[in-house]
Amino acid sequence: MTPRIRIEEAHAHAGESVEIAGWLYNLRRSGKIAFPILRDGSGLMQCVAVKNTLGEELFETVKNLTQESSLVVTGRIRAEQRAPGGYEMDVEKIQVLQRVSEADPYPITPKDHGVDFLMDHRHLWLRSQRQHAILRVRHEVIKAVRDYFDSHGFTLVDTPIFTPAACEGTTTLFEVDYFEDSKAYLTQSGQLYNEATAMALGKTYCFGPTFRAEKSKTRRHLTEFWMVEPEMAFATLEDVKRVAEEMLVSIVGRVLENRKEELKRLERDVTKLEAIQAPFPRIAYDEAIGILQAKGSEIQWGGDFGGTDETLLTQDRDRPLMVDRFPAAFKAFYFQPAADRDDVVLGVDVLAPEGYGEIIGGGQRIHDLDLLLARIEQHHLPKEAFDWYIDLRKYGTVPHGGFGMGIERCVAWICGLEHIRETIAFPRMLYRLRP
Repeated sequence: MTPRIRIEEAHAHAGESVEIAGWLYNLRRSGKIAFPILRDGSGLMQCVAVKNTLGEELFETVKNLTQESSLVVTGRIRAEQRAPGGYEMDVEKIQVLQRVSEADPYPITPKDHGVDFLMDHRHLWLRSQRQHAILRVRHEVIKAVRDYFDSHGFTLVDTPIFTPAACEGTTTLFEVDYFEDSKAYLTQSGQLYNEATAMALGKTYCFGPTFRAEKSKTRRHLTEFWMVEPEMAFATLEDVKRVAEEMLVSIVGRVLENRKEELKRLERDVTKLEAIQAPFPRIAYDEAIGILQAKGSEIQWGGDFGGTDETLLTQDRDRPLMVDRFPAAFKAFYFQPAADRDDVVLGVDVLAPEGYGEIIGGGQRIHDLDLLLARIEQHHLPKEAFDWYIDLRKYGTVPHGGFGMGIERCVAWICGLEHIRETIAFPRMLYRLRP
């Protein structure tokens, strides 16, 4: 039987007759020869269909194929440097599984389409080479994240999607009906549960979808996104910064090593990624405010960074910048105050260069019971919703810390994308819930 292969495997089958199943990406015709280009999700294969070889009836079928028709093509693989991927297939047989109707043609054509049109047809836009490249890079980023933590003693522990209370503030919660007229919320973060699992296993991480009901229309925000969150017992802010730095260097290195073709297709300047090496520069929030004010920002001490501020802080840097010791006033209730100043906390933001802003946020958590109770009260949070979280400070409390990294922001930065909406197959935004 003729073996069926993926296009990316063609190099191992030069000179052999094989079968490839896929979709018609493009078609050129020249007299008695047609050049259908096949895609199968792993690459593109230019096929050469000759009338004398196929016979008139089958050749006419090939000539009249429509974009995105599904096919099974049998033929001999040979090297051809000018072809996509460096190999061509001399067609011996074609089976048409479904021919797209000319009366209802594939809606995405080589002409320019508006963003709204493409987003309305996101389920089809994913078939384009650009979107294919982005999703392959995303896959590599996720695999690199898992490999980093799995090889550094962390245990993956899944955390709940339904939660009884807020983690990152009550103004960005998606509320849902639960049983018997009770309410639950879609998770903003798995961190609080990670703190429990870290006290059981030492070093853990969760990796899953998170939800923020922010009515934001910026290029950096989604209402549903994927986040990886490690948590470590017996850890300080310095441990958190070290792990964040190691992980990012590892991720970028893996993408550079394994996704060269995808980065090329995205026209990404890889020299900027090659500069992502340790150590990352580190400054305190106080210093950051001075830098911003010197650059013309109107920000005052006590204000949180906006997107423009993050861009100003990194515009002269070739690698991520770590900013720590933020004002306690705008950080979450669980951040550990600095030993020398109770108005700042041991939190850190990692800002990506090239204007991509915060990609990691984390820090050291409060481990003292009385202090945690005081902070819950100050933030007007329901104590009963955190009874299990409070228990962690009663039974063997230790200094601990961790961080969260949004996969989509990381992918946008590595790919050099203008908007985060292309980093996930089906983005959810303020005015986008379909398809």
